[in-house]
Amino acid sequence: MPVKTQGVDAVKKALDILRAFSQEQPTLSLSEISKKTGYVKSTALRMLISLEESGFITANADKTYSVGSEAFRIGSLYQKTFRLEAVIRPVMRDMVNGTGESASFFRREGNQRICLFREDSAQALREHVAEGDVVALDRGAAGRVLLEFSDTNPLRPATPEMVARLPVISLGERDPDIAGVAVPILSATSGLAGALTLSGPAFRMTPERIAAMAPIVIAGGSRISAALGSTFYEAWRQESAVGAIR
Repeated sequence: MPVKTQGVDAVKKALDILRAFSQEQPTLSLSEISKKTGYVKSTALRMLISLEESGFITANADKTYSVGSEAFRIGSLYQKTFRLEAVIRPVMRDMVNGTGESASFFRREGNQRICLFREDSAQALREHVAEGDVVALDRGAAGRVLLEFSDTNPLRPATPEMVARLPVISLGERDPDIAGVAVPILSATSGLAGALTLSGPAFRMTPERIAAMAPIVIAGGSRISAALGSTFYEAWRQESAVGAIR
C-alpha cells in the first residue's frame, strides 16, 4: 500500500490562522486568534510573525492583527484565474438595475461555496454578503444550484425537465429573513462554473415579485453561459426570441 504524503504542520497552522479572520472580524487580537484556532499563544505568535514577514498579516498599533496585502493579491489572482469578471459584472449590474435586489455569483469550493462576485442593491434593507464570504453549500438557492446541476453537460441544451426546475427558489433556507432566486452558469470548457443569484429580504420576495424576477435571472444565466460557450440555455433563448417576435 502506498504511503500517503503528509502535509507540513506549520503550514497548516499558518493557514488556520488566516482562516480565523472574517468579514465580521477583520481584526483580531492574539488572544482571539489563539481561542479561534485552538493554538497556544506562543505558537500563534510564531505563526503571526512569519505571516507578517511574508505580507499575509499586518500587525496594528493597538496590538491587533489584520489580513495583509499579499492575501489580497492572491485573492485577486483567484478571481482573475477564471476570467469571468468581465462577462459576469455587466450582467449582474443589469439584474440589480432591473429588480432592485442584490446579485451574487457563487463558486463551489469543496463542501462550501464562496461569493466570487457581488453587486449590491441600493436599498437600505438588503442581504449583506461580501466578495470572499464563504457560506453553506447545502442551504440557499445558489447552494442548491451548485449541488443539483454539478453533472450538467454544458454542450447540450437543457431538457424540458431541467427548464422546469429553473430558477431555483429559496425562501428562508439559509436565513429565515432572506430569500433567493438562482440559476446555473455553464462553461463549455469547465462545466458548471457557478451559480448566479438574486437575493434580498424575504418580505420583499412575494410570489408576484419572484415571478417577475425569474425571467431576469434566467436571462442573466443565459447571457453568461452563452458567452462561455455553453448551449445549455439554447432552448430558452429560442423560445424567448419567438416570444419577442410574437
